[in-house]
Amino acid sequence: MISKLPKWVEFGAFILALVAGFVNAIGLLSFEHQSVSHLSGTATLLGTSFLSASLHSTIHLLGILLSFLFGSTLAGFLLHGSTLKLGRHYDTVLFLESVLLLITVWFLSVGSFYGHFFASAACGLQNALATTYSGAVIRTTHVTGIFTDLGIMLGEFIKGDTLDKRKAKLFFTIIIGFILGGTLGTLLYTKYQFVALLFPACICLFIALVYRMYSITHR
Repeated sequence: MISKLPKWVEFGAFILALVAGFVNAIGLLSFEHQSVSHLSGTATLLGTSFLSASLHSTIHLLGILLSFLFGSTLAGFLLHGSTLKLGRHYDTVLFLESVLLLITVWFLSVGSFYGHFFASAACGLQNALATTYSGAVIRTTHVTGIFTDLGIMLGEFIKGDTLDKRKAKLFFTIIIGFILGGTLGTLLYTKYQFVALLFPACICLFIALVYRMYSITHR
């Protein structure tokens, strides 16, 4: 699957991973210290909240899970087919992600945890976008699966199998992008607080506009 994807996919995956790492860093640094780009920890916290936390906490955690699901559902509705093809609504998905991040800025800036819902929906939307065109090989909002796949590849390579260099390069690119996104998110959050989320929102909007213009000129 990876070998069939165009060469610029590595760059796109890096940018999207950077965006997700950025958004998640601000979620973790802000009030409630809530991750929004992946759900494993949130699902565990939801399970523990039934016995040890308040109703407020349970609703907050459940809302984040359902928001991520909503974002993924929206991407599934807008995108058709599992192959990367010019003309599909990738720009629409990225535009909606930008809008969701802008709404996140407003809610978090006034101290409302509803902002986490919109941030989680944005991440669900983005992760579904990458998963749709890569056949579930590329995930840009978390790196657990990437580390797992990379570990399997390295184990097979040590055993004597041929290493898929492009696939390994792509995985390292996503990991580095996610980590650098966290670093950049931390840096801008310390200076601008939640307004820092305008940065990933503008990136998504810019990519959407570039894709739209490219699609029009090459259709």
